[in-house]
Amino acid sequence: MTKKEERELRKLEKLQIEKERMHEMFSFEREYADRMYICGIDEVGRGPFAGPVVAGAVILPKDCDILYLNDSKKVSAKKRDILYDEIYEKAIAVGIGMATVEEIDEINILQATYRAMRRAIEKLEVTPDLLLNDAVNIPEVSIEQVPIVKGDAKSASIAAASIVAKVTRDRMMEEYENLYPGYDLAKNKGYGTKAHIEGIRSQGICEIHRRSFVGKYIS
Repeated sequence: MTKKEERELRKLEKLQIEKERMHEMFSFEREYADRMYICGIDEVGRGPFAGPVVAGAVILPKDCDILYLNDSKKVSAKKRDILYDEIYEKAIAVGIGMATVEEIDEINILQATYRAMRRAIEKLEVTPDLLLNDAVNIPEVSIEQVPIVKGDAKSASIAAASIVAKVTRDRMMEEYENLYPGYDLAKNKGYGTKAHIEGIRSQGICEIHRRSFVGKYIS
């Protein structure tokens, strides 16, 4: 066997492993296959010092052939961008919901996260028959829900929601870098890194900071 043939064989073996992994990632979707529209829900941005919390809601087709879906934190930024486009191209529906910094400070991050999730569901073009959630039950939602611990690594639908939410929020934070320089937002995406904390201490906070998160750094 030539080196080229060996490389091709390894590629095929890796592809087969990935197809088997994705088959497992659709296990919850198969379990509830009697439902027409199964929607995955996830959020990003609960922990940062700055920016909104963003939720994604994704309904994938039953014959979905997207590979490499996973918890967005386990996927490289480059791969997330590729998957983001593929999800939007192939999904039955995608909804993005957000809760603002002001809302986070007013009602707390957990309630703001629920609000962002409800808004994501409302943005869908079709009404889901079932929600697969990453570990939570969303209040004030009449649709049946299935909370799955570490769901973004176990359900393809939740993983897809995680990726679209992550890419959406990351792109927002990169734009904020131009509006609010000095906090290293393009790199830290609003999280409390050393550079971010130094920026707060040297120039104070700006309007996208969560005052309930950064109060101890305000002199």
